[in-house]
Amino acid sequence: MAFRTEPKHTHGSSASTAIVLVNLGTPDAPNAPALRRYLGQFLSDPRVVEIPRAVWWFILNGVILPFRSSKSAEKYASIWTEQGSPLRVHTERQAAALGAQLAARGHHQLQVVHAMRYGSPSLPQVLDQLKQQGCTRILVLPAYPQYSGTTTASIFDAVFDHYRKVRNIPELRLIRNYHDQDGYIQALRQSVLDHWEVNGRPDKLVMSFHGVPKRTLELGDPYHCECYKTARLLAQSLGLNDEQYLVTFQSRFGKAEWLQPYTAPTVQALGRQGVRRIDVMCPGFTSDCLETLEEIAMEVKDEFLHAGGKEFHFIPCLNESPAWIAGMVEIVEQHLAGWPTMSNAAAREQMAQDAAISAERAKALGAPQ
Repeated sequence: MAFRTEPKHTHGSSASTAIVLVNLGTPDAPNAPALRRYLGQFLSDPRVVEIPRAVWWFILNGVILPFRSSKSAEKYASIWTEQGSPLRVHTERQAAALGAQLAARGHHQLQVVHAMRYGSPSLPQVLDQLKQQGCTRILVLPAYPQYSGTTTASIFDAVFDHYRKVRNIPELRLIRNYHDQDGYIQALRQSVLDHWEVNGRPDKLVMSFHGVPKRTLELGDPYHCECYKTARLLAQSLGLNDEQYLVTFQSRFGKAEWLQPYTAPTVQALGRQGVRRIDVMCPGFTSDCLETLEEIAMEVKDEFLHAGGKEFHFIPCLNESPAWIAGMVEIVEQHLAGWPTMSNAAAREQMAQDAAISAERAKALGAPQ
C-alpha cells in the first residue's frame, strides 16, 4: 500500500491542536445533478444502508438516484438561502463561534475547523489540510449528540480509513456522544424557554428525532435509548410531566419498520384528538437543515393543521445560539484535558525556548534544515 507524501518536517516546530466539527453534509446546489452526487455518496455508505451491496447498487442507481434526485432538489430549493445550504451556513458559524469562545478562554494553541461526512468540504480533505499545516493533535467532534452506527460510526470510519494511508498519524481523540451532557441539555432548555417566552406554551411539546431502522436497535445500536434519555433530561429541566411531551421519530425511508412512534402520524392523531397547539423541536439536529426546515416546519405542520390542529410552532435547532456555543465549549474542554492548548506569556516563551533547543539539537546531529 502506498502512503501519502508527508509534508517536510521542520525541527523545533511547535505542536498544534485542531478541533474538527463534522456534520452530515449537504449538496452543493439545489439541483438534480448536485443531489445525485450527494445522495450517491450518502446512500452508498454501508453504515447508512445495510443491504447486500450488489442488490443495493441496482436499487440505488436504477431507481433511487434517477427518480429521487429531482424531487429532493425541489425540497432543498424551498429552504436554500442566499448564503447557501442552511446546514453548511450554521456549521460554519458554529465552528467560528466555538473557536472564538475557546480563544477567549485562553485556548490559543488550537484552531477549530468544520468538515462534512458527505459533500464538501470533505472530511479527508480537511484532515489533509491539517496535516499540511503541521497539526499534531486532532479532536473530532461529530454534530450528532446521540451515537448511532449510521452517523457517528460513519465519521469514525472515514477518519480511520483516511489515516490508513498516512505514515505520520497525529494524536487522535473522537467524541462518541454528548446526549446527556449538561451543556447540551441546558442549551436545548434555553431554546425552548426563549420560544415560549415570546409565543406562550403549547398543549404538547413534540421532540422529533431522526429515525433509523428498528433492526439497528435489535442489533445493539444505542441510538434509541440515547434519544429517550435526552428527552427525559430535557423534560425534567423544563418541569414537564409525562403528559406534556412526546418523543417521535421522523424521516422514515423504504418499507422496513423504523423506530416508532413516527412523527407525521403522531401529530395527525393529535390534531384529530382536538389538541389545539403543538410545538415541535428536533433535539438530535444541532443545525437546521432539510429535515427540520422542510420536513417538520412545512410538511408536518401542514399535516397537523389539516388534521384539525389550530396552531403549530417549530422551535429552531440550536444552531449558533450563545447557549449552544457555551455547551460546545464545555464538551470539548473535557476532551481537550491534558493537551497543551492554553497558554500565557510565560508558557509561550517556554515553548519557544524548547523549540529553539530542539532545533539546535537536531542541527548538531546533522539533521537537514
